[in-house]
Amino acid sequence: MKRLEKRINQYSCLLGTLEDLQISTCHWCHVMERESFEDNDVADILNKYFISIKVDREERPDIDSIYMSFCQTLTGQGGWPLTIIMTPQKRPFYAGTYFPKESKYGRPGLIDILEEVLNIWSEKREDVEKSSQHIYSVVSESLFTNEKSEMPKNVINDIFGEMKDMFDNIYGGFGNAPKFPTTHNLSFLLRYYKATGKKEALEIVEKTLDSMYKGGIFDHIGFGFSRYSTDQKWLVPHFEKMLYDNALIAIAYLEAYQLTRNNRYKEIVDKIFTYVIRDMTSGEGGFYSAEDADSEGEEGKFYVWSVEEIELVLGREYKELFCKYYDITEEGNFEGKSIPNLINTSLDKIENNIELKGKLDKCIDKLFRYRLDRIHPHKDDKILTSWNGLMIAAMAYGGRVLNNLDYINASKKAADFVLNNLKREDGRLLARYRDGEAAHIGTIDDYAFMIWGLIELYETTFDILYLQNAIDLNNDMITLFWDENEGGLFITGKDSEELVIRPKEIYDGATPSGNSVATMNMLRLAKLTGNAELEEKAMLQFNVFSGKVQENPSSYSYFIIAFLFANIATKEVIIAGDRGNKDTQNMLRNINDSFLPFTTFILNDENPELYNQVPFIKNQGMIDDKTTAYVCEDFSCNKPTSDVEHFIKLLNDANYL
Repeated sequence: MKRLEKRINQYSCLLGTLEDLQISTCHWCHVMERESFEDNDVADILNKYFISIKVDREERPDIDSIYMSFCQTLTGQGGWPLTIIMTPQKRPFYAGTYFPKESKYGRPGLIDILEEVLNIWSEKREDVEKSSQHIYSVVSESLFTNEKSEMPKNVINDIFGEMKDMFDNIYGGFGNAPKFPTTHNLSFLLRYYKATGKKEALEIVEKTLDSMYKGGIFDHIGFGFSRYSTDQKWLVPHFEKMLYDNALIAIAYLEAYQLTRNNRYKEIVDKIFTYVIRDMTSGEGGFYSAEDADSEGEEGKFYVWSVEEIELVLGREYKELFCKYYDITEEGNFEGKSIPNLINTSLDKIENNIELKGKLDKCIDKLFRYRLDRIHPHKDDKILTSWNGLMIAAMAYGGRVLNNLDYINASKKAADFVLNNLKREDGRLLARYRDGEAAHIGTIDDYAFMIWGLIELYETTFDILYLQNAIDLNNDMITLFWDENEGGLFITGKDSEELVIRPKEIYDGATPSGNSVATMNMLRLAKLTGNAELEEKAMLQFNVFSGKVQENPSSYSYFIIAFLFANIATKEVIIAGDRGNKDTQNMLRNINDSFLPFTTFILNDENPELYNQVPFIKNQGMIDDKTTAYVCEDFSCNKPTSDVEHFIKLLNDANYL
């Protein structure tokens, strides 16, 4: 306990509240809940001396962000469950993650911590109060110190160099273990390849996408990706499945499919969306948040298999076939049982053998139907605006790339659900919907991610309603979150409750930051609508966060995606014509078939409401009653063309740095 006293004396603050931030699908959150918070001995101490608060960090990411910053400053690391002991003034003086009831695993027990905190507080209160102010000042300074400067273009090459150094050329991905998808890194690399022609960037992406799919992080029986891999090979996942991961992963595979036309990536996207539509979509159209890592109190029990069970379901002949390809063995690869995976299997061998592929697909179908009778992991059925925005973007993008109306309709239903159920009468976005109740004022992520989804829906459907909503929400976002003094967007709106700190977040972690996505949104909307003020605000973002980004570029990969977009000769494409016209359809099909990350699209169908939002295209209509394409680049426009082949050439001319 001497280390505890030293830490409290070094940093700290005043006794009052124990707050625990948890994720409903998190394995160690459940463990701590069972071991500690449901235990009478722990409850006696907490009820006598503390006010205990349990927070769902997915409903209140603003609270989580603040106190995670304190935890990382105090301990050098973070994670969930996040355990904070703080004063009535909301200032933490002790922080950590998982604590067992009693000391074990080399970790202090929660009872020991609480008793020692009480002793230190009663004996050295003044010292604790002084150090609390110190840690508050340290965290505040780290959150608010943004050295403004012009972002140098070489940061684009710097981040590529960092990613090359971190790349695991054996198993794909970045670093060792645990290994996360970090798909915004992959999206950056695909854009870097498109902008520079450096094939190594594409090779890193292909290796990573193939390895992720082959591993146990992908559920080969029921589909969908788990949160992350606990090992370097992508074999053993942390089994929870999150909506946001599957949205961002799907986008990366879609981009790779557009660029390479590798049908494998299309099939993986189809599997992801099959899982989401089947298991993660409410009857009203909104997308659920997550599925648990645990079932029957054990992590991964729902997903693993024994050889005997495979034989029971498939019979002896097909057991041999499936076990051979999917690594099901007597000794197992996870606590005596096996996680199906293709790590040691050639994907080409399966894909190039139609008969073999058909047999394995039948095996998977039988195993899936058998698995339905198992006790399922808990489903977190709350509907979050932010994560729905990401899946709306993914489904809309996938619908147009794969020409799949089911995906487009799922995206539209979810967008309509959010706009109808998660907006107050005054237009304010709310964060969470469950059991008929919408609650909690939306954060920057809710606005930025939802705007992203609406932009993708517009470029898929060309329904002006989605563009109008994107513009309106973007205007509201700037009003609510923009820092008029320093620039940048706060996590919380000016109408939110007052927390101990009002930070801005730029770090691109499990999801891109709200600031990163908002910057990209503003750049895209500026191109779509001709609103120069939005572009100016986006460029200011680069100056505001330049100092922080240059310290460690690879931690801000989505922000640098926006920076790359701002520093390349982007194309603005206007197709003037009737969508039912054959030439119009051919032009749109070529747009959808191509990876065009530096291009924006508008369909001018002479809708008066479109002209209200995008007045500059009123004079860019059809010529001689033929579908006409206008391709503009680098502040000048090519001659309008009705020739589809010429349009394709203009469309695919390289946008090099």
